[in-house]
Formats: sequence, structure tokens, C-alpha cells
Amino acid sequence: MLNKLSLYGITELHEIMTKEQILENFDPSQPGLADATIFGLPFSAEQSEIIVIPVPWEVTVSYGSGASKGPDAVLDASFQVDLNHQEFPELWKLGIYLDRPAQDLKKKSKKYKKQAAPIIKALESGMILDHHPSLTKDLEEINYACSDMVEAVREQTLNWMNKGKKVVLLGGDHSTPLGYYQALATKYENFGILHLDAHMDLRIAYEGFTYSHASIMYNTLQIPQVSKIVQVGIRDFCEQEVEVALKDRVLVHTDSDLKQEAFEGKTWQQQCDQIIASLPEKVCISFDIDGMYPWYCPNTGTPVPGGFSFEQAAYLFSRLAETNKEIIGFDLVEVAPGDDDWDGNVGARMLFHMCGAFAKSQKMNVGNKIKFNK
Repeated sequence: MLNKLSLYGITELHEIMTKEQILENFDPSQPGLADATIFGLPFSAEQSEIIVIPVPWEVTVSYGSGASKGPDAVLDASFQVDLNHQEFPELWKLGIYLDRPAQDLKKKSKKYKKQAAPIIKALESGMILDHHPSLTKDLEEINYACSDMVEAVREQTLNWMNKGKKVVLLGGDHSTPLGYYQALATKYENFGILHLDAHMDLRIAYEGFTYSHASIMYNTLQIPQVSKIVQVGIRDFCEQEVEVALKDRVLVHTDSDLKQEAFEGKTWQQQCDQIIASLPEKVCISFDIDGMYPWYCPNTGTPVPGGFSFEQAAYLFSRLAETNKEIIGFDLVEVAPGDDDWDGNVGARMLFHMCGAFAKSQKMNVGNKIKFNK
């Protein structure tokens, strides 16, 4: 049986039906609409409460690649995600809309990634860039292009926020949300970042790239409104990052420390409560998918053994949404597709759950948790 609305093209649908009429005729138990937005939802941007900004960008990648294809992979996999989420069964009715990337970002990412490769290779072979004017010139051009990306994301985020939408970001590599945080900083005087990752990302202009994916949290610390970064799942870092973390407003829960506490009897609930208690009243979540065990997204750019499960991450977000702390936004980054759709599948399901936790924290109607007979 087809969804009744499949008789219409999505553009025609938006022209002839209000959101209320669409809700009356859309059956969430049937397949979504093939030409619809993410998760097969039939709503326009104007009819949706949550806007997802895709940023297909990975210029400074230094190991595995593919994060620029993350938004498309998540979109493709999202159509087979059941909308009746146990915790947030009414979430889909709010509308989640995937916007278009700004300023030909995918094309520019491909261009500047190719331009960055010789610089990375030169540095890894021990060359001094100052002795190679052509590489130095390329580095300056790449930093300028990355700055443009940051500003484009900032403007796109502010555009939707000023229209009253709840905005989230889907990367791309982890350099992509800086402009998003800058946009949040125009609306909130004090907020923290709950950062789930295998890496600290506190390197200063890693490999000469000011906006490296490995420098995102250092760059975020330059935003005065960000009062604290709380990192969870960290298991890879350098001396420079340790120095930055110890002298600045960063709290770190390494994977090793969390596992040791668990081995000695501390529950994940207790650990989550400790993490949440250390956060400011307003919180933006930054989730690098490599924070989880590598088998969840094996094609992510910089996988590291260890980590946490999908369910642990989801529980932390849900727990946070139940407190008096306010989730003001989130980004999900570093999903990179492989030969199949597994990474996109995991990314799509995590995105849906994070949208639910975000909406619940914002006091939006996501429905009551479905409780089954046992």
C-alpha cells in the first residue's frame, strides 16, 4: 500500500495542502515520499520546525577521506528509518528539513582537498613549507577558502534562526561547525559544548591549516560566549592538546578513565549525570561519529579503537534532554560512506535521535515514550 500523498509531486503537494492537511493524509507506517526531504518527510522548509544544514566539506583531511559524502549518505539511508521512535513518537510531525549546502561547497571541497594533499605530503616527509613558496601560497589560499566556508555556514545558520527555526548541522568533517557555533554566539551569551569524540581536536592550526578538522575545539575556544567544553570518549591526543586542555576551560572524560570507573562499579547513568552536572545551563552538542566503537562507522576518517556504543550516546542525549539544561543545537560530523550504506544508516538513526532530544529539550511536542507490556 502506498502513502496517499505519493500521488502528488512534493512541490505540488506544498502548493495545494497546508501542513495540517498533510498530517491528516500522511501515513507514517507507509514508505515516505521518494522526492521528499530527509526521512521521507513530506514537509517544506517553511512547514518544518527543524532545519538540517548539510556541509559536504573535508579539505584538510589527513588520513581517511569521505566525510564530504556524509550528508548524502545520511540522506539516502534516512528513508528506511521508521518514524515511530520509541522515545519521541511524535517527532516526525514537527518536520525535519534538509537544506541545500551553501556556495557550491561540495565542488570547492574537492578542489581545495586536492590542493591541500601536496602540502600534507610535504609536511609528513619533513619538508619546511617556507622553503617552497608555491606550497605556502596554496596554504594561504586554502585557509582563505576554509574561512569562506565558516562564514557561509554562519550566514546560513543565522538565516534560519532568524526565521524562528531550530537549526542543526550535518557534516562533513569536524571543521564544519565553527560558523554554526559563531551563529549561536550571536543569540546566546553563555553556552557550553558537549563534545563526543575520539580526539580532543585542540591542535593549533594543525599542519598549517587554520581551520583543520583537528583544530575545531581550539578554534571554538576563541569564541568568548563558549564558557566550557566537556569532552567525552577521548582516546587520542598530543602534548599540545594536553597543554591547551589543562590551562583553558576544558573538562576531559577520556575513554580510559570512563572504562576504569565502569570496571570499578560506576554506572553509565552516574557517569552521564556527572558529565551533565558540569555543563552550563545552555548546551550545544558536537558529535564526531568516531567517538563510538569503530564498527558503528568503520569508514570514518580517523578511527581509533575503543569508544562507546550507539545506545550509550543516545542515553546521554536523552538524559540531558530530561534535565533543566537547555540543548540549543547540535552537529553530527565525520560520517563517511563505504561500499555499503551501513555508515549512513548509523548516521541517519543517530541524527533522528538527536533531533528528538533537541526538540524535547526545547519543550516541543515529541509525544510520550512508548511503553510495551513486559
